[in-house]
Amino acid sequence: MSDLLTIDALRAGYGNIVVLHDVSLALREGALCAIVGANGAGKTTLLMSLAGVVPIRGGHIHFDGADITRMASHERVRHGLVLVPEGRRMLSGMTVEENLQVAAAARGAEGFARVPGLLDRFPILRTRRNVAAGSLSGGEQQMLAIARALAIGPRALLLDEPSMGLAPKLVDEIFAIVADERSRGTSILLVEQNARRALALADHAYVMERGRIVLEGTGQELATHRDVVAAYLGG
Repeated sequence: MSDLLTIDALRAGYGNIVVLHDVSLALREGALCAIVGANGAGKTTLLMSLAGVVPIRGGHIHFDGADITRMASHERVRHGLVLVPEGRRMLSGMTVEENLQVAAAARGAEGFARVPGLLDRFPILRTRRNVAAGSLSGGEQQMLAIARALAIGPRALLLDEPSMGLAPKLVDEIFAIVADERSRGTSILLVEQNARRALALADHAYVMERGRIVLEGTGQELATHRDVVAAYLGG
């Protein structure tokens, strides 16, 4: 497998505050890469920078062979790099199906054609298709957030804390959805507070501290690394 997404010495932040310090990593085609770390480590800032939401102050991002460092966020989406943000960010006054249709519009007829299949993949969304997104439960909103991203037909998904605030049964469902999408060939960069579950699923993984990558390896290697176990896995 070749690298679909590469990040080289990336620096980014907010105002006068630099959050990311020379971050370098790679996401391989068809692989799932996990990023774990404490709150405030810079994980969300990294995903927002990759999506073009947070300004980049240095370094380079290459996606599918193209330099996208200065590319606008909507152009990154058109290239197939799609963020599922923390907090879901529904169009709360619109129905489930309308949320999917709005996302699908980014791909025109090709995107609209995906919507029926997504409703088949997410049966709970089919039963709630005419319900306002703001009325959904947290788990239903997370499923809609992922389905909305899939309506665009991403080459790579940037998933920010998909299990946050969900009951254990719903966490299982979300991780099953993520694993299924990876099996379909979509590359996934996963930021996740549940480090144990994320590392169990990951082909490769990185640990972030204070805006820097401090460890990397396979998911299995990091899941048994002494420092990772002590800091993030309750060892």
